[in-house]
Amino acid sequence: MSALPEFSAANDPDALETQEWLDALGSVLEREGPERARYLLEKLVDKARRSGAYIPFSLNTAYLNTIPPHLEERSPGDHALEERIRSFCRWNAMVMVAKANKSDDELGGHIASFASVGTLFGIGFNHFWHAPHEGHGGDLVYFQGHSSPGIYARAFLEGRLSEEQLLSFRREVDGKGISSYPHPWLMPDFWQFPTVSMGLGPIQGIYMARFLKYLHARGLADTGNRKVWVFCGDGEMDEPESLGAIGLAVREKLDNLIFVVNCNLQRLDGPVRGNGKIIQELEADFRGAGWNVIKLIWGSYWDPLFARDQEGRLLRVMEETVDGEYQNYKANDGAFVRKHFFGKDPKVSRMTDEEIWRLNRGGHDPHKIYAAYAAAVKHSEQPTVILAKTIKGYGLGKQGQAKNPTHQLKKLDIATIREIRDHFNVPIPDDKLEELPLYKPEDDDPVMVYLHERRKALGGYLPQRRRNADSAPAVPPLAAFEQQLKGSEGREISTTMAFVRILTALVRDKNLGRHIVPIVPDEARTFGMEGMFRQLAIYSSEGQKYEPVDRDQVMYYREDKAGQIIEEGITEAGALSSWIAAATSYSHSNLAMAPFYIFYSMFGMQRIGDLAWAAGDQRARGFLLGATAGRTTLNGEGLQHEDGHSHVLASVIPNCVSYDPTFAYELAVIIQDGLRRMLTDQEDVFYYITLMNENYEHPAMPAGAEEAILKGMHLVREGSKKKQRVQLIGSGTILREVIAAGELLEADWGVAADVWSATSLTELRREGLAADRWNMLHPEAKPRVPHVTRCLEKSAGPVVAATDYIKTFADQIRPYVPGDRIYRVLGTDGYGRSDSRARLRHFFEVNRHFVTVAALKALADRGEVKSKVVADAIRKYGIDPEKPNPVAV
Repeated sequence: MSALPEFSAANDPDALETQEWLDALGSVLEREGPERARYLLEKLVDKARRSGAYIPFSLNTAYLNTIPPHLEERSPGDHALEERIRSFCRWNAMVMVAKANKSDDELGGHIASFASVGTLFGIGFNHFWHAPHEGHGGDLVYFQGHSSPGIYARAFLEGRLSEEQLLSFRREVDGKGISSYPHPWLMPDFWQFPTVSMGLGPIQGIYMARFLKYLHARGLADTGNRKVWVFCGDGEMDEPESLGAIGLAVREKLDNLIFVVNCNLQRLDGPVRGNGKIIQELEADFRGAGWNVIKLIWGSYWDPLFARDQEGRLLRVMEETVDGEYQNYKANDGAFVRKHFFGKDPKVSRMTDEEIWRLNRGGHDPHKIYAAYAAAVKHSEQPTVILAKTIKGYGLGKQGQAKNPTHQLKKLDIATIREIRDHFNVPIPDDKLEELPLYKPEDDDPVMVYLHERRKALGGYLPQRRRNADSAPAVPPLAAFEQQLKGSEGREISTTMAFVRILTALVRDKNLGRHIVPIVPDEARTFGMEGMFRQLAIYSSEGQKYEPVDRDQVMYYREDKAGQIIEEGITEAGALSSWIAAATSYSHSNLAMAPFYIFYSMFGMQRIGDLAWAAGDQRARGFLLGATAGRTTLNGEGLQHEDGHSHVLASVIPNCVSYDPTFAYELAVIIQDGLRRMLTDQEDVFYYITLMNENYEHPAMPAGAEEAILKGMHLVREGSKKKQRVQLIGSGTILREVIAAGELLEADWGVAADVWSATSLTELRREGLAADRWNMLHPEAKPRVPHVTRCLEKSAGPVVAATDYIKTFADQIRPYVPGDRIYRVLGTDGYGRSDSRARLRHFFEVNRHFVTVAALKALADRGEVKSKVVADAIRKYGIDPEKPNPVAV
């Protein structure tokens, strides 16, 4: 097909016909409105395409504001007072960062990000963002992380933060200062969401908005009037998490979600799209996904120019200018803009340099911002994104505005400080500028009165965080899990199956059941959870519009508007974001929930480590279940499916409590106590528990084992009274190999073996570290003895530990093995591979034979048996001493 001719205004073969079409469209717009005009245009395009005409499709609109001046909703506020508030916030934000860096401590901090977003925040604070109050659960705002100084500056004006706190910015060790970025862990009454790890705010905001809809649909909370606002930078949108879930927001019709992208055209080190237009790029991304897109590019001072631009010359210049040039314009002056922008077409403007420099961008125009926000909150059936064009370092003078190093700007010279003072008209005299004083008007100043009135009208102050829910559902006693406590009674089951039975019991509990949130990416059947489909249903905002193909089966696939299960599809990041929303519901919605997210353990901590760390920062409470865990448990799958290190990754999150149970009774004890800690006691911890898909018989719980299970280690097999003795430790499925090794040591070599189940090597280490620290700081007191030390010192002999994870996992308790005991660790270092469980355990040297040989070698090293005994065992069990090292291959 040959290309169609392009008709420009200067090359129109029938200008009269063109004008007739334009007049007709103008008449429709005037008499019947834009919706009718859009309908007619869509019908015309459809007709042309059906007739074979090639009509290129574009997701972009002109480089203009989406809302024309005559449709802008006007702000009812006192514009002069609001400008003063914003100016004082800008000044105080600058002061706290600059003053923190006057010393040689190199504390860092950021001024430029808030400088660009200050007006966007100010309009939200004064007119749109509701705090929790009667009849309103509160809006949720994900603040752009680098802009935290501006949030602190406003809280200072509101009297919520003291001068001492602001002047101790980034000095937190003594408990007086405030954190560098939004961190709920460090400021639990202030920040709600950790956002400075870029990309995590956008994806969490999307799933939070969906979770509010979920709560509403299930009748658990009235969230109909709540909005989720997500502020992010244009450079941040390059993070995969930023755009990765925008399709879900459309599919779920999340009209309670508003993104505001601060398009200051700069990343940390330079322009975002110097050779292009990031606003146009993002418009295409979001509009293509189905979002309502509001472009907020130009301020009010441009409106007269657009009104006079009948030939489209100004628009053409704007379209041809790239972001690298736009950045350059605001780093210079009016004369520079005249020459390099307006000079592209001399007919565009005859303004003075001062008038040109006054031309403002939409993200700094309070009237345009109010109009965009007002349109966004009223829009229905779609999420909205506002693409606001701003200036990085706005108002920071020649030293800081729109320069490439602006993001790192934290130390200012006196000339720049004076420029900022003058630009924002802050009443600080010249002789005080060197001191960099904070500024706060008197309480009866009209500015302060207005500030408090606006927040009172919106229910209170933001950001604020609720530490605990007002109430929580009762947790069933351990006796409720009798089926797991008494063992499988001859049946072979996996710990995954045991977990599903525990979860089933929980959802049936009359107090707790409705607070359980089962979450799974896309493998509920793999984990044996399909029985819950019919019972609980999968949450769907649209219900189920089709008859499922397996409708005639007992466990058919059922979706429902009030469904309880959240099945995310193949997205670990999305599933964890849903889990975080549920796990923090006690805080953001005053509703204690108990989410259980089950996933392939290899695709958990490794893939979503940053989100898991953010969950800890956010004080999440819930259960993460790493299924098919261990490097040799998921036979046949191979390298990328076999997990040998998730527990090591989980161990680095301070408030993540992790367990690797072997038996159903251990799992029941752990989950019941976790519910007690997180719901009844409202502790800020979350759990990572590994589950396996290997079937075997489960014994009944030994009497009185509960406390030891929770501490991380309990005795499951006591050896005979023979002289030679070893202590064997195992966890997960490898515990069964360790138990078998104990039997081989007794039967084949006459060595007694005590076998310990290490339900949590990580918790054992944490307790050991705490005891070490206490003993060091209390040298005259009776020393504290860690649980693992107390267990092992009761019986003699070397200690051997084997797990289905890398050796680092079990090696972490080495300092707490008592006395001069030999401590030998077996683990699955190296890459996983496909094969049977038995062959994999032989390959990684963690099966019963290697445990037996390791125990005998430890005895030989102590001189308790001869080395020949070890060699005999190697021959007896068919071990090739020259077999490949699993780490090396």
